[in-house]
Amino acid sequence: MTAVLTEADVAPAAAPQQQRRRRAPGWLAVVPLLVFVAIAFGIPALAMLNGAFTVKDQATGATSYTASNMTDSVQGAYLTALLGSVKLSAVSAGLAAVLGLPLAQAVVTSRSRALREAVLTASGVLANFGGVPLAFAFVATLGNAGVLTTHLGLKDHGWDLYSFWGLVLVYLYFLIPLMVLTITPALDGLCTQWREAAQNNGATGVQYWRHVALPVLAPSLLGGLVLLFGSAFAAYATAAAMVGSSVPLVTLQIADAISGNVLVGQENVALALSLDMVLIAGLVMAVYLPLQRRSARWLA
Repeated sequence: MTAVLTEADVAPAAAPQQQRRRRAPGWLAVVPLLVFVAIAFGIPALAMLNGAFTVKDQATGATSYTASNMTDSVQGAYLTALLGSVKLSAVSAGLAAVLGLPLAQAVVTSRSRALREAVLTASGVLANFGGVPLAFAFVATLGNAGVLTTHLGLKDHGWDLYSFWGLVLVYLYFLIPLMVLTITPALDGLCTQWREAAQNNGATGVQYWRHVALPVLAPSLLGGLVLLFGSAFAAYATAAAMVGSSVPLVTLQIADAISGNVLVGQENVALALSLDMVLIAGLVMAVYLPLQRRSARWLA
């Protein structure tokens, strides 16, 4: 007897083929991006990883693999610079988070749409305004011969822009706007019904923020703090133009090592310092991503 195939028999076999045909265009569209990432990020990362564990013999010119570069990168002046960058980034990020949250809340609760758009637009511009132009603006304003320094007599009160706290002040210029941009969507996600329910149960404004708003915003706040830390940790041009080597920072140490200002046999210490920065940035992202997923569940 000849078997007769019905549509019900053919459908299960044809379904996987149709699914493969539908998925194929999606994967093909991602291929250019994967190629770009592999070239722009993969090759430099492999070169950095290889150089961080490579030492060149000055006599013979031969190269060998060793961990001496990584060991040197966490000792002496290099360790001081690494800790200095971590301290500067942590202090700047913490202050920017504390100052940026009430500013963002004022923008969110404002009834003026024009004010909201103006503040968010300005924050987007200022968050990306850094480098030498920012350093020059602060030197002209608050430097030793700056306009405000001269008129207000700040030098007589011990003010020094070219110090750790002076650099913190400069970093706040672009970190506070970045915090406003980061936390505003989370503040928009707070339901007005939560505040009304808290008020109906006799809660004050402080109690609402302490027991309702801040616990919900905590993942977003911590995520924003991590993002600010990473932005400050990677900054280079502003610090290089302002303080030079007076404030020890790992980015400045890397620049000195690249320019040849290192001992013989430590030419690749800059690559080891770069790898240290990548590892710290990886730890930062490992904290940031879970926090973002958790906050998205509450504020969706």
